[in-house]
Amino acid sequence: MYVIETDKLTKYYGKERGIIDVSLKVEEGEIFGFIGPNGAGKSTTIRTLLSLIHPSSGSAKIFGRDCFKEGHDIRKDIGYLPSEVFYYNNMKVIDLLKYSASFYNKDCTERIHELAEVMDLDVNRKIDDLSFGNKKKVGIVQGLLHQPKLIILDEPTGGLDPLMQQKFFDLIREENKRGATVFFSSHILDEVQKMCDRVAIIKDGKIIKTESIESLRNDNYKKIKVVSNKSLDSSIFNMDGVTDLKSNKVEANFMYRGNMNKVIEKLSTVDVKNLLVQEPTLEEIFMYYYKKED
Repeated sequence: MYVIETDKLTKYYGKERGIIDVSLKVEEGEIFGFIGPNGAGKSTTIRTLLSLIHPSSGSAKIFGRDCFKEGHDIRKDIGYLPSEVFYYNNMKVIDLLKYSASFYNKDCTERIHELAEVMDLDVNRKIDDLSFGNKKKVGIVQGLLHQPKLIILDEPTGGLDPLMQQKFFDLIREENKRGATVFFSSHILDEVQKMCDRVAIIKDGKIIKTESIESLRNDNYKKIKVVSNKSLDSSIFNMDGVTDLKSNKVEANFMYRGNMNKVIEKLSTVDVKNLLVQEPTLEEIFMYYYKKED
């Protein structure tokens, strides 16, 4: 069963584009990355999945159930952390969390204190006394206190210092091991690379690629740097599979997808001083796909 399944999900705000024909399938138990710059359509997709807004067309299911007809029941098994959190300022943290817990048919008291300890959150402080980062911690505890089956994260680490970010990632991994499916939306590619099994890239409201992290990094492209002892004619690398070729008199840098023996054949004509073949970072792959779609 797919935990999340959308088919040509589309949302327009009047004449303005939100998302167009977004089709996704997220499998049970995976950590699925959803990446794109701000304004690409990530938050619109999430808000539509949560039936906070309704689509212009298309369909969406969570746990095999219609998001818009059964949204109220579905949300009981979802933990959601929005990119920005807003609360009633004069409430204490513990009162807010107890109020949130009251929506679920379970005693969440022990879980609240366990999560607060992990995130180093003082539950006896007032909301309006908290920094942005500490308010984000409240959102994390609030989203996880009922041990949801699906965790939806929208730019989750904003405001957290590096130590808290690592604690947060460890916490999400633990929830995933427990059986929770995670939908992780971010524009910070390093986070996605560390956390996710598969990733969808969204641009201008459209999905342009869905692939496993391993396939994106290992099977498709190599980042190659050639340094020559003598003047280098980089035109020899004008061949199928080579992109982003940059060169000077003695050095050539490029991305390559294809049979490596063909590159080695070209190098036989070069007085090679140094050769470096690397897996590209997710950011470099991401930028490649964005340029490719322009």
